[in-house]
Amino acid sequence: MSDIPELQRRITAALDRISQGLDGMAKSEDAGEVESLRQQLEDEKLANAQLEERIKKLKASLSEAEAARDAAQSDSADKLKELDTSLQSLRQANQQLRENNAALREANAEGVGEAHLINKAMLAELEGLRATRAADKSEADAILTEMDALLKRATDGGDTTQPEDA
Repeated sequence: MSDIPELQRRITAALDRISQGLDGMAKSEDAGEVESLRQQLEDEKLANAQLEERIKKLKASLSEAEAARDAAQSDSADKLKELDTSLQSLRQANQQLRENNAALREANAEGVGEAHLINKAMLAELEGLRATRAADKSEADAILTEMDALLKRATDGGDTTQPEDA
């Protein structure tokens, strides 16, 4: 019977060791789970950083596109102003041409052909032709500017519909 306390002590010690082993195993399982969760957290942080970088690039691209659009609108407005100025000049030159031709007709009807009136009429007609040419050029420039803007928009629009890997 003297062996009973010794066996009881040994069994208690063995149970303590088993308990400690189980605690250690639980801790190592928790450590594995914690490590797995940490890895998932790091993966999510990396994905978030990549998305933020992509958003920055998209915002920069949008800003550039808006700046290009504003520049194109400004160019269009400038071309339209030039066209308007040319048309005003054309109207003035044509009005002067009509007045000079009317004066020339009156002088010829009276039988008095005055050379300075003929010269004035010819100069007015030349100015009218120059103004017509300038108006045509301004109009063509305005059309070309608008067509260029349309082509750029169509090209830019086509690029966004294509897959990125293509």
